[in-house]
Amino acid sequence: MTTGIMSQQPPVAAPSSSVAPLPRHPPSVPPLNPEKRAARNLNMAVFKNAIEVGSLVPNDAFELMRVEDIYYSRIIKIGQGTFGEVFKAKCVKTGTIVALKKILMENEKEGFPITALREINMLKSLRHPNVTELVDICSSGSKEKGKTVFFLVFAFCDHDLAGILAKNNLIISAVDAKTMLKQMFEGLNYIHGCEVLHRDMKTANILVSKDGYLKLADFGLARPKIRSKNNAPCYTNRVVTMWYRPPELLLGERSYAGEIDVWGAGCIMAEFWTRTPIFQGHTEQHQLQLICNMCGSINESTMAKARQYPVFRDIDPNFLRGSREVTAKLKKLIKIDSAVDLIERIFTLEPSMRPTAHDALRHKYFNEEPLPKENFADFMRSAAFSGSLFEYTSKSGAHRKPAQQRPTRPPPQVPRTQMVDRIF
Repeated sequence: MTTGIMSQQPPVAAPSSSVAPLPRHPPSVPPLNPEKRAARNLNMAVFKNAIEVGSLVPNDAFELMRVEDIYYSRIIKIGQGTFGEVFKAKCVKTGTIVALKKILMENEKEGFPITALREINMLKSLRHPNVTELVDICSSGSKEKGKTVFFLVFAFCDHDLAGILAKNNLIISAVDAKTMLKQMFEGLNYIHGCEVLHRDMKTANILVSKDGYLKLADFGLARPKIRSKNNAPCYTNRVVTMWYRPPELLLGERSYAGEIDVWGAGCIMAEFWTRTPIFQGHTEQHQLQLICNMCGSINESTMAKARQYPVFRDIDPNFLRGSREVTAKLKKLIKIDSAVDLIERIFTLEPSMRPTAHDALRHKYFNEEPLPKENFADFMRSAAFSGSLFEYTSKSGAHRKPAQQRPTRPPPQVPRTQMVDRIF
């Protein structure tokens, strides 16, 4: 009986002339909401660029992209991070020295890494004396683990700021320091004006050319400013090397703008006098504690959205208590009152109250004697460097881990909601 029931088929309706014919054209679709259209176009931008970059990828028939092994000769490894390695190299044809940034493909199942596409996309649109210049893209003639290796080719700079500041016997005059810092804020002001957030401001990511110019580099974590449905930006908070990370990111903030880069710039500015990162936490919780010890307690009166952050609700309140002593502590090292005042303003716990990069350039520090110069080429010539200085080669910055700075006991356990940090 069961078989008979299963074998029965529903009756087929006989054709009827009363059935309306199908329309010749599909029905009209209502226009997309302007906000949704803008969001869709923004989300598709990286894929449009993926098509463009994909046209450069070599295939079995013919070569469309320069082959690194043929066009460039590696000289020395000068950097390494989560997103790849960096080599000093020479163009075989012209003899020009360049920097090759190797793109890691280990986690890519297929195609070109999305992080590299974003970096290429942004660097193509950025042109400024204080921003690094992308000059070429090439691939390796050989494969690693069965995958093609790609390189971003940049104009070479002889040093990075971490390497220079790590050279403690190198004297940087007040005017040269001011010139370097002005260039840093000019580069930051430019990319923010282009609606780009760097999201990894640190001394190792600021290059120094022999003709006296600072250049913001490593846009691997950079993002264009985006807006969510409620018109508020929404990003990951797992960005910025921990020692340069602002307190709101450590607490879990995901809606942010240029103020996170400005905090990092303030840390870099202080480092010109301390010659070492000013907040060197072992964990995110310890990092917050160090910030509070200098910048004061984090609560609703000093940070409006404090109670909205998951880490704030879970963390021991004692770790977020402290007295504000930015000026008192910095004056022991910095004898320029206007420089102390600018750092004091940047180290404001409430993100919306921090100065922008544009505000920093208008600050008294950059507009009083001695005025900053156009460049610091004289300093570079007089320093007579025996070789290139980079964080990686000098083992400074995040690569430097003196024994006295290692915790003698395991750090306190962090809340389950706290993000895991990576320093690179």
